Amino acid sequence: MTELSELTDYIRMTRAPLIDCKNLSRSYRQGGSRSRWFSRNDTETLTVTALSNTDLQIERGEIVGCAGPSGSGKSTLLHLLAGLDTPTTGTVSFDGTDLSSLSDRARTRHRLDHVGIVFQHFHLLESLSARANVALPLVELGRPKGERRERATELLEAMGLGDRITHRPTQLSGGEQQRVAIARALVTEPDLVIADEPTGELDTETGKRVLKRFREVATELNTAVVIASHDEPTLAIADRLIRMRDGSIVGIEHLSQSDKAHQKNAVEDSSRVSPEDQ
Repeated sequence: MTELSELTDYIRMTRAPLIDCKNLSRSYRQGGSRSRWFSRNDTETLTVTALSNTDLQIERGEIVGCAGPSGSGKSTLLHLLAGLDTPTTGTVSFDGTDLSSLSDRARTRHRLDHVGIVFQHFHLLESLSARANVALPLVELGRPKGERRERATELLEAMGLGDRITHRPTQLSGGEQQRVAIARALVTEPDLVIADEPTGELDTETGKRVLKRFREVATELNTAVVIASHDEPTLAIADRLIRMRDGSIVGIEHLSQSDKAHQKNAVEDSSRVSPEDQ
């Protein structure tokens, strides 16, 4: 172990994490379908456990990747970390505050103040331009119009959308809409960014640009970034990689710079097909 990694581990052990999840579980009840084995007045209910007994800590300035097949609990975990949902049991502590102790209104304000979210479905308002969509959280925070326009324009240009600022979502491609959604998640300079498949609609070069921006946000603003993805090159940006299956964390990998480069190169090499193989 190098002196730098020892120092990093020491700092993590001696300071409180931004997020501290303890014994986190989330179950859902599904019901309302009649069974032929019961009378017409009886219904069946089924409890589905999406996340089970999960402990996890996330530090400021850390990028955490979350990998696993569909149905493994990734999206459920992300929703709980963001305060979009509350656990059935256990706690999510955000900078010392138990999110379950907050009212719905207080959790909404918490997300506005502290969390940027990149959804799989972009949730852009079709009546607004790209710039207005990005600036919307700043409107809710009461920031001046000039500041909103400047900040939104800066982020859109950083995403390669400088010539799409006044376009509405219906005038943008899927990849362009995704970049607008990412810019919106970053516009408030949040403490935590939650990104669910953030490069799913992007080509390779644009995906690299977005991931570079996530790394800059983590490094320069000390923002924690959590990325869920099926794409291994996307996950290679992470400092830690969490692997999930059947609602549980089944492994955590600490990725060094050499590990990340090797993982990314291996995946990119395996995706190449020579003319002889076609």
